[in-house]
Amino acid sequence: MSEPVYLDFAATAAVRPVEVVEAVTRYLHDVGATPGRSGHARAVEAGRIALRCRMALAELFGISGDPGRIAFQFNATHALNTALHGLLSPGDRLVRTHYDHNSVRRPAVALARFGVEVVVLAGYEDGRIDLDEARALIAGSRPARVVALPHVSNVLGQRLPVRALADLAHEVGAVVVLDAAQSAGHLPVNVEREGVDLLAFTGHKGLLGPQGIGGLWVREGIDVRPLLRGGTGGDSLLEEMPEAYPDHLEAGSGNGPGIAGLLAGVEWLSRRGIEALHRSEQALKQRLHAGLARIPGIRVRSPLDPEGVGIVTFTSERMAAADLAARLEREHGVQCRAGLHCAPEAHRVLGTLEEGAVRFSLGWASTQEDVERAIAAVARLHEPL
Repeated sequence: MSEPVYLDFAATAAVRPVEVVEAVTRYLHDVGATPGRSGHARAVEAGRIALRCRMALAELFGISGDPGRIAFQFNATHALNTALHGLLSPGDRLVRTHYDHNSVRRPAVALARFGVEVVVLAGYEDGRIDLDEARALIAGSRPARVVALPHVSNVLGQRLPVRALADLAHEVGAVVVLDAAQSAGHLPVNVEREGVDLLAFTGHKGLLGPQGIGGLWVREGIDVRPLLRGGTGGDSLLEEMPEAYPDHLEAGSGNGPGIAGLLAGVEWLSRRGIEALHRSEQALKQRLHAGLARIPGIRVRSPLDPEGVGIVTFTSERMAAADLAARLEREHGVQCRAGLHCAPEAHRVLGTLEEGAVRFSLGWASTQEDVERAIAAVARLHEPL
């Protein structure tokens, strides 16, 4: 069998540019120290790499202020927990959506146990958001304190109307937290244009870095209580975490190799251009969507959103999603993801909660040949018996 077709970029960019691999290796071999710890040459170089990474991320996300407001976290889940637990108190109101990943849903459930009111903005099978409903929920009898939004659904691949929702939130003084786990690296993300106040992202998906590195940007003037407390490399006499960012949210030794790999991924993306990559992924998505839709017994669930990302989720009348995904790899070398994708409420909206669905997700390395092989594999498994 030829090389496997990897169509699971929405989970992890397991196929990465060689520059990312080399950057992690070089860091471990030549640097090896932790940013912000010690004053010797290795530690200083580690700090330089961390600063360069924050600056590259600030440019990528349209952040014009202090890049130090970007705090490194383990991933988007860590960043979202930091944001939600750090902003909300008993009696506050959180508005979130049916399209949320469990990285928002589960912290929200935990916060509700401690007196935070959580309301959910309805989702629809075609990925819509009702702005009139959103206005009513955000304003309500008690205005929202926080509005948490996924930039893109990890199940459907559609882009939410973030700017319109952010405007509604700001009308009542709410803070907007954007989950950019699926959008960063796949489509342009600009915090000023989108009107968001906190941006959570991970490194191991569209940003092409390794696992275990992500970040949270917090707009100046917004206070977030630390989720973790501990050493920061400085201000050691303080009993509380330092007020200055990024130390305020960066307890413990940071993931130096991960930061180096993330920097390499962001620099690679900047050279290639996010817009160009987005256009390429969209062209492949259209072909994949159309090809799957023509196969008898296949129902494509993802809308063809030109502003979304390269996710095509579908179900089969003939076999369960998990069985189909397993056979696609075993018999045809097509690697994808089946199940609920850590977003059960989105599947409830689709009516696929019982068995989930199969998700093909495209990335920087996806090709026309990959798409054709995937379509052919699904068609082969659905030939008349």
